[in-house]
Amino acid sequence: MRIALAEDSALLRAGLTELLTSRGHEVGIAVDNAADLLAALDGVDDDALPDVVVLDNRMPPTFTNEGIRAALSLRGSHPRIGVLVLSQYVETRYAAELLAGSPAGVGYLLKDRVADVRDFLDALARLARGETVLDPEVVQQLVGASRHRSDLDRLTAREREVLELMAQGRTNTAVGSTLFLSAGAVEKNITSIFAKLGLQQSPADHRRVLAVLAYLQSA
Repeated sequence: MRIALAEDSALLRAGLTELLTSRGHEVGIAVDNAADLLAALDGVDDDALPDVVVLDNRMPPTFTNEGIRAALSLRGSHPRIGVLVLSQYVETRYAAELLAGSPAGVGYLLKDRVADVRDFLDALARLARGETVLDPEVVQQLVGASRHRSDLDRLTAREREVLELMAQGRTNTAVGSTLFLSAGAVEKNITSIFAKLGLQQSPADHRRVLAVLAYLQSA
């Protein structure tokens, strides 16, 4: 894959570059702030754009939310590029906004909770394929900030567990494996979730994505 990095820690930026290139990936852009990242991407031909961009959240000049704001900008200008916010913090307001636009190809992981290199590389591959990758802690904080949960309150505890895993980008097989449910039980819970959220089957809509959006937009 072609990958771009924006990380203000020189050691972490160099470490990520070394890790990715040693696994056969190309890191064409590696900068320490969001403005330089966006400027560099503007100068790249469409056929040479990165597959995934990895951004820290808090970077120069204010060290507040530069990364996630850049991610929002990228989703508008280059929606085919996977975007991974790799941060020490969860900015619930902006995270919800980022995921609400279109969760496909969007990821939010916490640095301190990335314990396995293989999982990190798998997350990048999933983002490049257009999947959604969320740290469970990010999902929990988004849910904790919820103010409009009337429809979600109708879900059973098990249905909420299933929907939370769906919001993390898990497939039905992964949901079943995590919760020790059969494929049929997973389908039954998802069907019930759709019904309680008022999501009718339609060729124009993707109910799974709409269910996840309902879950995340409540933040």
